Amino acid sequence: MTDWHALARTVEPRSDAFIDGKAVPAADGRRIPSINPATGAVLASVAACGEEDVDRAVAAARRAFPGWAATSPGERKTVLLRLAELIRENADELALLDSLDAGKLISDTSTIDVPGSAAILQWYAETIDKAYGEIAPTGRGDLALVSREPLGVVAAVVPWNYPLEMAIWKVAPALAAGNSVVLKPAEESPLSVLRLAELAIEAGLPEGVLNVVPGLGPEAGRALGLHPDVDAVTFTGSTPVGKMFLQYAGQSNMKQVWLECGGKSANVVFADAVDLDAVAAGVCFGIFTNAGQVCSANSRLLVQRPVLDQLLSLVSEKARQIRQGDPLSETTTMGPLVSDAQAARVLSYVEIGHAEGRATLPGGPREEAPTKAYVNPSIFEVGPESRLWREEVFGPVLAVQAFDSEDEAVAMANDSIYGLAASVWSDSLSRAHRVAGRLRAGTVSVNTVDALDVTTPFGGFGQSGFGRDLSLHALDKFTALKTTWVNYR
Repeated sequence: MTDWHALARTVEPRSDAFIDGKAVPAADGRRIPSINPATGAVLASVAACGEEDVDRAVAAARRAFPGWAATSPGERKTVLLRLAELIRENADELALLDSLDAGKLISDTSTIDVPGSAAILQWYAETIDKAYGEIAPTGRGDLALVSREPLGVVAAVVPWNYPLEMAIWKVAPALAAGNSVVLKPAEESPLSVLRLAELAIEAGLPEGVLNVVPGLGPEAGRALGLHPDVDAVTFTGSTPVGKMFLQYAGQSNMKQVWLECGGKSANVVFADAVDLDAVAAGVCFGIFTNAGQVCSANSRLLVQRPVLDQLLSLVSEKARQIRQGDPLSETTTMGPLVSDAQAARVLSYVEIGHAEGRATLPGGPREEAPTKAYVNPSIFEVGPESRLWREEVFGPVLAVQAFDSEDEAVAMANDSIYGLAASVWSDSLSRAHRVAGRLRAGTVSVNTVDALDVTTPFGGFGQSGFGRDLSLHALDKFTALKTTWVNYR
């Protein structure tokens, strides 16, 4: 078994911004602490980029764009494949950076997040020399060619729940399509992508093609959103911030904005789901994975009334078996939330649950924890107008309601401003297929939870955003269709 604590003592976090191929401090010298939520220790004092730094990064990306866009598909593929291999070669370091920085389980970062990031980057690298243009059937005797052209400078703004992997979801297809990128990580978790930028140069990516500007959202994020020389913004995060990026685009250059925002995903369990123990395991996975800090977390549980009590008993029993503790211990199954502030926000919703519903599992702060970032799992039966039922909590808090009929279940599931994901449990194939077709969600998982693969698109409806990450469809966000007519004379 790997001694992660010993390895953690050898990690040297990068703390400067990465602009035009070099690590540089913020222009005004400001820094913000990156704090380990599991211990409260300061991991690094990271450059706090502002408008001047964003200007420098965008200018570098603009200068680098024509050369990278003109690079042959084979050359781009070679560079990105090499970067994927470097992620694998430095996997332990990257896994530790995400675990220390965001409180994520090392058992997840080392086996899922980092290997998955390398695999996704490799997948997009492999698409580069396999994406072809089109010839339109004009029937006019001349020729109309349709090609996909890179947009130019892409700003990628990513969250703290999956720091490296969410960055790769954005960066991989953007670079594969021939764009240059300015990446802003969440202020809570910048360390792994700062290391990624170094590895990109080592892999042969030209200077300026990938820049990283850590900093606060209202400063660095806003500057990117308003920047007149940014051609597109791709964002994963909260719905309120996503709306800000839409406003920034309208106030500046009408840049394209692609949003993957909040969710309040429904987990619908019918009484004909025979293996309720498996359902209970899926319910716990859907809401308590990564301490509930997942945009597509199945945070609303809808249960057909005849099996409600039995299922809640099973779910509660499994939730009580969750082992909270040190994220670097491979026996821990839930670590802290990303920060004390996020924990306080989640605990405010736990109080709402006690005020508006009935507690099956009371939750609350974890007693005698080393920091205030630890929150116990909670389960509440609530009414349809409860804030706990309607608002995204982004923590280990499950809201539950009963239903009687299939029509009622669909109406309840769809009664949300969000539409990111949903799950359906039924041993009736016809019912599962029928209900899945009626649910307003970007991904519906049948007899499982939160199914995901690089080959399938991920994104939502409503105020969960628009555009898709993953799959070949992600390339649509980073390219524009160009028609070239050729008249033979």
